[in-house]
Amino acid sequence: MQATTEQLQQISIFSGLEPEQLAYLKPHTLVKNYLRGEIILHEGDRLPAKLFSVLSGTIQVKKTASTGKETILRTLSAGELFAAPSLFGNGISPATVVSDRDCQILTVDRAVLLEMIRQNPEVALRILVVMNDRLQHLHNTVHGLASERAIVRLARLIHTSVVEEGTETTTAGLCLRSRLPYYQIARSIGITYEECVRLFKQLQPIVSYHRGGQIVLRDRHKLEEIAAGD
Repeated sequence: MQATTEQLQQISIFSGLEPEQLAYLKPHTLVKNYLRGEIILHEGDRLPAKLFSVLSGTIQVKKTASTGKETILRTLSAGELFAAPSLFGNGISPATVVSDRDCQILTVDRAVLLEMIRQNPEVALRILVVMNDRLQHLHNTVHGLASERAIVRLARLIHTSVVEEGTETTTAGLCLRSRLPYYQIARSIGITYEECVRLFKQLQPIVSYHRGGQIVLRDRHKLEEIAAGD
């Protein structure tokens, strides 16, 4: 089905467009639903010439090494873009994209988007900001896997989730809004499941892990210190 004007406004690069500009894009959009765990794109897929974005839910971008080890490169939520090579590059998916929660994916035809950019160059600047952020995040991920202690990578992952997703007060205490199961954390920071369990025991006075990936934050200041490598 086509996206509505309200749905298009939820995508970060389109949020400042005028109603007539959004109306111009609408006939060239498609919204598709995915259940949790469904594969949206396989690594190596030939991508259609479209802009890909998350309309609702969350997705994970994963890379599998030749050894079979899987690493979660990034988790993306509503409003964010992915599959950049479909717009710029060789049109080949560089990683596998999986629905982390039930989600909706919105696509826009590339040719129409380029015409929109011609009419409104600010859209191109917004895309460049997103791409620059992705490159910086990838650099930090690779640098961290190569040179930082695992406990620093874990603290940074938790702290990033606090900043980006927020917290909520529950009967267990101040909890992260997003659930982070052991297996997801381990794949995100390049460690084993068993090491992840051990590291949480070391962080027990600062954060605590509960069934289903619920993380309770007990000392944010100390968490920030560890995440900074102190």
